[in-house]
Amino acid sequence: MAQRHALQRTRLFLGINEGLEDILKPEYADAIDFLAYCGTGSNRALSEAGVLDVIAQDYSTLPHLLNGGTLAADVVLLRVAPADAHGRHSLGMAREYLVPALQSARTVLAEVDPAVPWTFGGPYLSASDIDVLVASDAPWQGRDAAPPGPEAEMIGHHVAALVEDGATLQTGIGAIPDAVLAALENHRDLGMHSGSLGEGLLGLVESGALTNRLKGVDVGLTIAGILLGGPRLRRFAHKNPSLELRSTTYTHDHQVLAGLNRFTAVNSAIEVDVTGQVNSEVARGRYLGALGGVQDFVRGALASRGGVPIVALPAMAGAHSRIVVALSGPVTVPRNCAGVFVTEYGAADLRGLTLSQRIDKMIGIAHPAQRDLLAEQVARQPPLGWKARTRAG
Repeated sequence: MAQRHALQRTRLFLGINEGLEDILKPEYADAIDFLAYCGTGSNRALSEAGVLDVIAQDYSTLPHLLNGGTLAADVVLLRVAPADAHGRHSLGMAREYLVPALQSARTVLAEVDPAVPWTFGGPYLSASDIDVLVASDAPWQGRDAAPPGPEAEMIGHHVAALVEDGATLQTGIGAIPDAVLAALENHRDLGMHSGSLGEGLLGLVESGALTNRLKGVDVGLTIAGILLGGPRLRRFAHKNPSLELRSTTYTHDHQVLAGLNRFTAVNSAIEVDVTGQVNSEVARGRYLGALGGVQDFVRGALASRGGVPIVALPAMAGAHSRIVVALSGPVTVPRNCAGVFVTEYGAADLRGLTLSQRIDKMIGIAHPAQRDLLAEQVARQPPLGWKARTRAG
């Protein structure tokens, strides 16, 4: 960044990151074009300053864009694990879109960091694959996760009631996914196939609930694209043969997801409407989330035999209901893909229901203080296709 004016104008593709506010400053947009698929972490300040250009496409499309597509990567920056006895550097905590980006990059810059775990799943890089290889002295930003609060715990228990023994799970990261995984510790023979994994994974492993025995695909293996967490997660991942990190071309592949046994996808959202549409990107005019892989995983769960697509979220965001009559942002997942929605007040399974039935179910899991208001708003501005009738309860 300090040398940005010595370069031609450069595009910088950013993934999930945190703690980089002193490096990714909005004023650096005088020479750098900031691009990202999400508005999380350090990207948020760039988004709010109006200098972040958002790539609003499904996560599964990023590999093509970065490998010879419109976002073809010229230079890829990595943080890798120290070489093993065979001279191979592991990509450590992430594979996801880095793998396709590496396939077309003309220059690879890598920091070798002893805090990065050596993980399986390939590709593995030798010194000859890396143009500039330096020892890293940057502090590691990851930290152990805080325990979920009571609201997240209640959501976790409602989600756990929907998960069968032997199911294959996908979750995101954060308090609600961790609460879901904690609530599943008495389940048995669960599998894991996810784009991202956090520290909630560790409780499933320690309880014996996670065996990956009945997945149908990658039996015996936990599969993910990226790990996000602190020292406990890194210790677990280091040279663990039961864990493999894979490219997005695999973790989000529709045929792979459809082949998983009882694939149960658990994702979150910023808001959902009463007919089952999902907005996971924009909150009150601010780009805070991501289109991400939610639609990939929802469709995968719908195609999986016995699969269940779940969207879990708190009923309120401050004074605002997160169950609404009309979304305030884009439709990330359309209502034709609606599955099961969960708040701390229960679960609403919308599969196979009419619009009027969906509206009743969704209002039933809204905050009690919001339910009458939502019903009144529906009556004033009915969704197309909705048939007015007396709402039970």
